[in-house]
This record gives sequence, C-alpha cells and structure tokens, in this order.
Amino acid sequence: MHADVHHLLHAAEAAELHSKAGEFRLPRSGLRTRVGWALVEVGLRLTAQGHDAAAPRAAALHPA
Repeated sequence: MHADVHHLLHAAEAAELHSKAGEFRLPRSGLRTRVGWALVEVGLRLTAQGHDAAAPRAAALHPA
C-alpha cells in the first residue's frame, strides 16, 4: 500500500475513533478530584518518611 494512502486511512480511522471516544468519557466531579488529591497527599507523605522507615518492614518479611 502506498504510504500516502496508508496515512489517509489511518487519519480517517483515528478521527472516527476520537469522535466515538467522547461518548464514553466520564464527567469530572468534585468528589473525584478531591479523592485524587487526597491519594496524592497520602503518597507524598509515605515517600517523605524516607527509605529508612521502610527497611525494618522489608527485613521482617524476609527473615535471615
């Protein structure tokens, strides 16, 4: 298949899929945003504890 024809077919299919995808998008809600930011905050707090806090737990899982 010629490259130009392949590109045109791909662009047409991508445009069709993009238009159909709009039907399946979930609306952004305030609750969803608040829960997302709460999870980000929890993750940042866990990483701020440092790697030293995680070492004893990892050692407890693998006894020598």
